[in-house]
Amino acid sequence: MIFCWQLGSTGLVDETPPLFAASGRAMSITGDWLTPRVNGLTRFDKPPLVYWLMGFFYSLPGQSIWDPLGTWSARLPSALSTLMLMLILGDTVMRWPGVHIAAPRRAALVTSLAFALSPLVLIWSRIAVSDALLCSTLGISLLLSWRTYVRPIKKYWLWQWIFLGLAVLSKGPVAIVLALMTLFAFAFIQKDYINIIARLKLLKGLSVALLVSIPWYLLELLVEGKPFWDSFFGYHNFQRLTSVVNSHSQPWWFFIFIMLVASLPFTPFLLLGLFESISALIKSKNLDFIEPDKSILKFASCWLISVFLLFTFAATKLPSYWLPATPAAAILIGISSNMNINKSLRYKASLWALISLSFSLALVLWLSKTWIYSVYDPEIPNFSSEFISRNLPFKGSLLLGLTALSGLILVVKNNHRRFYLTQIPLILFQLFFMLPLWNISDSLRQLPLRQVSNLLVSSQKDNEAIAMVGINKPSIHFYTKQIIIFEANDAEGLVNLADRLNAEVRQGWAGKPIGSANSSQTVLVVIDNQTSGHPHWKAMQPIKLGKFGIYNVWRIDRVKLQDRANYLMNYRGESPDWRAPNPEKI
Repeated sequence: MIFCWQLGSTGLVDETPPLFAASGRAMSITGDWLTPRVNGLTRFDKPPLVYWLMGFFYSLPGQSIWDPLGTWSARLPSALSTLMLMLILGDTVMRWPGVHIAAPRRAALVTSLAFALSPLVLIWSRIAVSDALLCSTLGISLLLSWRTYVRPIKKYWLWQWIFLGLAVLSKGPVAIVLALMTLFAFAFIQKDYINIIARLKLLKGLSVALLVSIPWYLLELLVEGKPFWDSFFGYHNFQRLTSVVNSHSQPWWFFIFIMLVASLPFTPFLLLGLFESISALIKSKNLDFIEPDKSILKFASCWLISVFLLFTFAATKLPSYWLPATPAAAILIGISSNMNINKSLRYKASLWALISLSFSLALVLWLSKTWIYSVYDPEIPNFSSEFISRNLPFKGSLLLGLTALSGLILVVKNNHRRFYLTQIPLILFQLFFMLPLWNISDSLRQLPLRQVSNLLVSSQKDNEAIAMVGINKPSIHFYTKQIIIFEANDAEGLVNLADRLNAEVRQGWAGKPIGSANSSQTVLVVIDNQTSGHPHWKAMQPIKLGKFGIYNVWRIDRVKLQDRANYLMNYRGESPDWRAPNPEKI
């Protein structure tokens, strides 16, 4: 219910998910399962595992019937992999809950739900990108590593490294870095280097992970050469780590804030779990080895801190980078909320903090009529009125209030054994608040783009190119299944468009000069309201075919477009720059 209910009822969310979905569908259609491509261009943003899984679902019989919006196929890899991690997470805690846990099954349930109900997991498990797949494959690999250390079984060790190889195929070398940071930190704190290395078969295991992942990298490098090396390794890995990419600069404390938000409203118990783990380490009797099956709190702490340190020191910072830490945070929440310390001041303070947080969030939603109208995005017009008219403030505040009430009952009865009761209202919160909110966003933000796409397909003449200027939405490419020329709203964008219509060549499309054989005299242009008001676009005298939301569909005479481009080049000094290398070109 949390991950799959209504998964295919809404369209893809611009801007990144349509790029993933289009690449996966292209593999299914063309049969080229080696090189990801989108919009006629190579896409080296991420390794191919997520594209392969999407392509598999797009290849199933009757896909266009059971998946008319194309979102089931694109989102299922994220949803199903997250579900698998949730189950293995619960199973691990149930078998080896650590010390001071009287009811392992309840601890396992709380842990599983703490992971599934993380705001980050709720969002990224339902969108078509590779972050959830990295979280799942890396998370399963680390959980199996710890389980192998606890209970070494012949050939059992192999699976952790296979999943690590899959993690490398999900998002790249960062998976190996995070895994090794976690394992070495745990070995250092556990003071059991020899057993950990021997039981996990570290060198042999890394060879297995590389054997799973390296062949695609070598084949892609052999086929695509330097562009692949420069884009994937140079830009999307090294440059993101060492310099700020796409203006994603954040202060050093960014992931402290994300850590606190990502576990709401159970953040107090995450902090309690970290406190219990760290306080145990600084006591002299716990500085040395403890039994492997009692070390899960140590392991989770090392896991969480490794993710924190790596991405805190990275120059580029995004909220999704914290996703690989959410399983570790869930373990800390599940264990700390079920320890036999319910009479301690620390536990009671954490429970009161949970109650206060839940009540505060409920109050914010209840009072949303006083602030919601200040939230304005031109791409989502009328959002505030839709939010109020669907009675979402009442539903959201009621369910968050029930979370606070459940915690209050636990305090009054001095009974922490049914801590999972505080999580049940949040399952309902996902179903009756988050999903309707998702539907509102789709109807206001994405539906107009689907309507634009339908009009483009029905209006397109033979060999007529399609362009989108101003706000660039890759979902136009996804829904039309046509090559789309995306350009900026400035004068240089107009010059680029005219030149690309004459000369650009992509897989499945080639620009042709006006008057040449099989060329079109016109071009279809999707242009937003703000861009259409710029002087260089107002002079086009277009044929207006339709308007949906903030988007207009024009048919422009290419002779007029070229004349305007010539004027801008001759008298304004503009020049086309679309041939320059650009790793983000779509």
